[in-house]
Amino acid sequence: MNTTANDQVATTPLEEIDVSRPELYQNDTWRPWFNRLRNEAPVHYLADSVNGAFWSVTNHKYIKEVDCNHQVFSSEAKGIAIVEPYVAEGEIQGKSFIGLDEPHHTPQRKAVAPSVAPNNLKELEPIIRERAIDILENLPVGETFNWVQEVSIELTARMLATLFDFPCEERRKLVHWSDLATAVPEVTGDDSIDMRARYDELMQAAGAFYQLWTERAKQPPKFDLISMLIHNKETSKMNEDPELFLGNLLLLIVGGNDTTRNSISGGVIGLNQFPDEYQKLRENPKLIPNMVAETIRWQTPVIHMRRTALADIELGGQQISEGDKVIMWYLSGNRDETVFENPDKLIIDRPNARNHLAFGFGVHRCMGNRLAELQLRILWEEIMARFHTVEVVDDIERLPNNFIRGIKDVPVRLHPL
Repeated sequence: MNTTANDQVATTPLEEIDVSRPELYQNDTWRPWFNRLRNEAPVHYLADSVNGAFWSVTNHKYIKEVDCNHQVFSSEAKGIAIVEPYVAEGEIQGKSFIGLDEPHHTPQRKAVAPSVAPNNLKELEPIIRERAIDILENLPVGETFNWVQEVSIELTARMLATLFDFPCEERRKLVHWSDLATAVPEVTGDDSIDMRARYDELMQAAGAFYQLWTERAKQPPKFDLISMLIHNKETSKMNEDPELFLGNLLLLIVGGNDTTRNSISGGVIGLNQFPDEYQKLRENPKLIPNMVAETIRWQTPVIHMRRTALADIELGGQQISEGDKVIMWYLSGNRDETVFENPDKLIIDRPNARNHLAFGFGVHRCMGNRLAELQLRILWEEIMARFHTVEVVDDIERLPNNFIRGIKDVPVRLHPL
């Protein structure tokens, strides 16, 4: 970061710091802003922004306190993202179980939880490995290509198609719909987004899944997520509630796409940025499982989650009022110096890598965390069996987004063993 930028961080009045600006994530210039908040105001109030007034919770301790206190900090009151829900007249918004408080959250969560239970993950492992091998074996060795498109997106698209038993040849639609789910101006900073066209495309997604739902309802129970929802009493009539139907399916698509996809890309970036860690991995591939946890910490695919205070409460010496918007900045909590030594460095044998916040805590902890880790572990086992280096050869392009830490282009060249 240049001197001018550092001066801007240092001289901006504390009460004016706005870490919701999408360009901070596109330019990868968020670190010093969060450093300042963690050091000076780990529970910080911003009175005015594009996203309205909100509290930023930026250190590891207070984020966990908010995330685990669902009695006071609600997901259901106003949603899980910093942006206020946008709904035009006559449109449906979509609501999902991640946006429900207890006692409504857990029954719906349990309907799809079997898909990522240990016994099913064991069955998925050979499928993931077969697909990872197929992808890696068909990469253009010695040529420059975009790792995001050819590996990160391709592997997650194939797994999403498997989990939904969605037509494999149309798998990229799932990724596109996932991207649309977070494509609103307050999240991306792009005022040119045609919200009507976005809504029409999301309705196409709903239509495709309604068709699959109708087909699966006539069939015996199967492994895929749609069949599990149909054959669970808590969700069997979900298709009769358009809001819940669209919201839950988009949640499962985004959850199955973004964490894995951007952590695959982030791992390549991190190992190139810290070549000593890459060499450590070459010398000891048994570090891969811990490296996966560390990669997820270092990348933090979901930048924030939002809660709404249901009552007045004190946090970190600050008085939060009923109705206030409270943002847990997971990205900042995962760089908390009091928890992670040298937090800005990817350290693949970091002893407390699993203390990261990237999957959340409490009742809303990410349901698919083990599946994401499984995909990353298998992919890196197969990468290390084939390539000495996945070399980043040009500038990385990131996406402007204050919710998902998205990566668009990682130009790489492969060097075989």
